[in-house]
Amino acid sequence: MKEAMLYAALEDKNVKCALCAHRCLIRPGKRGFCEVRENRDGVLYSLVYRKLIAQHVDPIEKKPLFHVLPGSLSYSVATVGCNFKCSFCQNADISQMPSDMSKITGHDVAPATLVEDALENRCRSIAYTYTEPTIYFEYAYDTAILAEKNNLLNVFVSNGYMTGECLDTIGSTLHAANVDLKSFRDEYYKSLCKARLQPVLDSLKKMKEMGIWVEVTTLLVPGENDSEQEIRDIARFLADLGREVPWHISRFYPQYRYLSSGPTPSKTVQKARDIGFQEGLRFVYTGNLPGDEGEKTLCPSCGKTVINRSGYHVYELKLSRGTCSFCGETIEGIFEPGF
Repeated sequence: MKEAMLYAALEDKNVKCALCAHRCLIRPGKRGFCEVRENRDGVLYSLVYRKLIAQHVDPIEKKPLFHVLPGSLSYSVATVGCNFKCSFCQNADISQMPSDMSKITGHDVAPATLVEDALENRCRSIAYTYTEPTIYFEYAYDTAILAEKNNLLNVFVSNGYMTGECLDTIGSTLHAANVDLKSFRDEYYKSLCKARLQPVLDSLKKMKEMGIWVEVTTLLVPGENDSEQEIRDIARFLADLGREVPWHISRFYPQYRYLSSGPTPSKTVQKARDIGFQEGLRFVYTGNLPGDEGEKTLCPSCGKTVINRSGYHVYELKLSRGTCSFCGETIEGIFEPGF
């Protein structure tokens, strides 16, 4: 247990959390919406500091981050908890454990140990993922500081619901993020995630302003966020954010409490990719469609394949110092100096 960052002490031992956009007012003895930050006698504590629930060595493509050191390994970590309550959560067994089971668990692992393990496993980055990294911010922050000193990149896989203060605190120590833009309708966020849309849009804009490399994922849920109009709205927002922002459009499979729908038709995902290109995005990908053409990175200028992928495996890189080896077009991202 560790005293939390980013909160204000109020009268009568109440506290106001400023870590995520819920900005919870937490009374003594109570927890925030995430269920992992607790007010104990006027002091806010993180209940998940050094409580590691998941750690794996993953391809960076699994995050998915397609323009960050392609083909490299990322040391991926998480604690329990989340500040969303998505009815279709793919990792509900750990993200919703504190709320569904009133349980907080994990192995005691120090930040320095995480960095050592990442280096021993020849990883090039540490990914704070599986659950929402914002809710274990203190743990992620302390690890990220050490990681950067050891020439490891830090990447968040996030719902984007952190506050501006949170992003300002981690600053340039956060090198890249994949942010879920789940919908372009506030009602979707309210009904299916118990959150709001605008803070996510604000986080995306701020990350771009800060120079953090941003990629975006949208899970297409049949009948919820898969209309052509909504897909175009998302694509236009991303094009305004930056035409170079990679957009990952992912196929939905029934999960957790959202079991009334079947999987997203493949054609819906492929059509959404076409719309992304029509609206001016340079890089649009399909997800959860192994072997699909949409897994490849195509040069926006000559149309040739510069990164050939299948699943999470990179087979071929045709980059030279971040440019297309065929025509010299710039391919934006974080690449090895020689790529």
